[in-house]
Amino acid sequence: MKQTLNKILLAITLLSLPFLTVAEEGMWLPQLLKTLNIDDMQSKGLKLSAEDIYDINNSSLKDAIVSFGGFCTAEVISNKGLILTNHHCGYGQIQSHSSVEKDYLTNGFWAMNASEELQNPGLTATFIIRIEDVTEATLANTLKENSELENQKIIASNIKTLKEENTKNTHYEAVIKPFFYGNNYYMFITETFKDVRLVGAPPSSIGKFGGDTDNWMWPRHTGDFSIFRIYADKNNQPAEYSPENVPYKPKHSLPISMKGIEKDDFTMVFGFPGRTQEYLTSYAVNFVTNIDNPAKINLREARLAIMDKDMKEDQAIFIKYAAKYARISNYHKKWIGENKGLVRLNAIQKKQELENKFTEWAKQNNELNSEYGLLLPEFKKIYNELNYLQLTQSYLYEAGFGIELLSLAYSFNTLVNAAENEKFDSEKFEKRKENLILKINAHFKDYNLATDQKIAPIVLKMYKEGVPKQYKPTIFDEIGTDYQKYAAQMYNKSILSKESETKEFVKNITPKSILQIKKDPAYRFIATILEDYKTKVAPQLQNLSAQIELMNRTYVKGLMEMQKDKKFYPDANSTLRLTYGKVDNYIPKDGVEYDYYTTLTGIIEKGALDVYDYVVPEKLAQLHENKDYGKYADKKGYLPVCFTASNHTTGGNSGSPVINAQGELIGLNFDRNWEGTMSDIMYDPEMCRNIAVDVRYILFIVDKFAGAGYLVDEMNLIFAEN
Repeated sequence: MKQTLNKILLAITLLSLPFLTVAEEGMWLPQLLKTLNIDDMQSKGLKLSAEDIYDINNSSLKDAIVSFGGFCTAEVISNKGLILTNHHCGYGQIQSHSSVEKDYLTNGFWAMNASEELQNPGLTATFIIRIEDVTEATLANTLKENSELENQKIIASNIKTLKEENTKNTHYEAVIKPFFYGNNYYMFITETFKDVRLVGAPPSSIGKFGGDTDNWMWPRHTGDFSIFRIYADKNNQPAEYSPENVPYKPKHSLPISMKGIEKDDFTMVFGFPGRTQEYLTSYAVNFVTNIDNPAKINLREARLAIMDKDMKEDQAIFIKYAAKYARISNYHKKWIGENKGLVRLNAIQKKQELENKFTEWAKQNNELNSEYGLLLPEFKKIYNELNYLQLTQSYLYEAGFGIELLSLAYSFNTLVNAAENEKFDSEKFEKRKENLILKINAHFKDYNLATDQKIAPIVLKMYKEGVPKQYKPTIFDEIGTDYQKYAAQMYNKSILSKESETKEFVKNITPKSILQIKKDPAYRFIATILEDYKTKVAPQLQNLSAQIELMNRTYVKGLMEMQKDKKFYPDANSTLRLTYGKVDNYIPKDGVEYDYYTTLTGIIEKGALDVYDYVVPEKLAQLHENKDYGKYADKKGYLPVCFTASNHTTGGNSGSPVINAQGELIGLNFDRNWEGTMSDIMYDPEMCRNIAVDVRYILFIVDKFAGAGYLVDEMNLIFAEN
């Protein structure tokens, strides 16, 4: 007798899971707090109810949380649509408005009135209206007897229907995502605002203080914040940019605590964490630790070394490559810390121990053994092949597209495909041409040919020597061993290395002339690599990845059945989550203990070290010398800068508010400690810390340093009771 998958899977819904208090770890769905977490949160000091945090009928904290551009988090901090996020989240927008003459990256930017605020085409701010469990409707008509591909087609159709039904005749949008590898599905109804303007940003010497030297590290002294404002039409609805738009009136804005923090204070972080993989098997963790991360680290290290040298020698190159360098460097350093943490935790061994218990548990009876008994041996078998395919993919992304000339060449692919399509669509061709022109303009705005040409031969050599032999692109047979010569010829002959020629070519491009690009050496190189990938790698990778996805779903389902006393949380997937912990210090190694906060004094001390990343603005130094901190000093008379807490965060949580027990903003999340970066795969409550800039330092910079105190006047400041 056939059974639908949803009947089986609904037996393990989150609402049926028993309680187990797990300190600090976990990224929780806000609509389930009342069932799963609120008692534990309140026992740790929370003064709010579950409804104060998430409510679809009344104003709640979730109405102040914003998905900023889809890649960071921001929060509403005034009733005039003012939002706060990280400096590094707004970096691309700050850079886009910068030039040698108006260097907002170096000098900062502050709009002293509404007319000076800068528009940012393409930047969005998205709110969550409601979250709904749609597991049963999403899995309707799926069958256990079907193949994974067949069921995924049914699921995709169900999702499409659900989205249409829940957004029809509204300006809302719907996002439906799987949780626990597809054991559950949740729908997020969203409202997206498209007129988001830059209001203020400190100079990089504050917003990026410590730069790459301090990235992922503690102690930290970075004023990593920027301020934007959401605009709406006269009805407070989303609208494209217009001078007629007015500041958005939010359902909720976060009050700001001026009361300060103490060790062990309750904290929570509300935001949109990107991706975690807490339930990976030992085979996957082995691939990450011993194969994939080392390759990616080496490739980025080579690129960063060349960029760094050129940026230090030329200010114009520095401006062009600032955001690019920061983006590449960010995960390079993260992967290094992640590997160190996984090794320190003996992560592979711990995963193996859990898997051994799982195997023994599955032997209890025939039913369990039938469903789970062969699962782990099958994981091992598939990963033996999958590792090579995934490594090949990493080389394509990190090496192939790591060369900017080749990345630009690839952007011509959509026009080539349109021109060669038997059903040629002139309107679509022209639209793609317009998009290509925008990409080319953006590329050359932030491009230095000499830098890219230095990177190419080094990366090509690493690509050829590192990619698995059985999947090596055929074009590497032409390169030989003189990578410098090959790269020089490619750049010399390619029209795409020359800005004026490229722009002129695209300006006059036609369906016939676009085909000339196929002869270009840069386009030919990337097209050949991609063709090899599509034929040799992609089909196998897709097939094995689908098998792994299904096996992960079964494995997590089994873990839930085996560990009935454990409270499971879903991996991060860029959906709204809440994590909670406490203000806390940590001990990174024997004989070393880090305090939980830093002050302006530490900035001055670092500034005296004559390190490139430690540049202290003259005005900031003067404010420190005069102890001119105003109302932003702590009880001891120091100016707080940053603090650490034990909230479980990851990428995407950048810009998330750190909120106290009363629901007030106390800090702005911007990083994790290096020793805790393995938390995406394995969490360590003793070592994992999120890093936040203290909100008092933010307001001090806005008011005392930048002279934009009118912005502080918009905010609701909460001072300590007498």
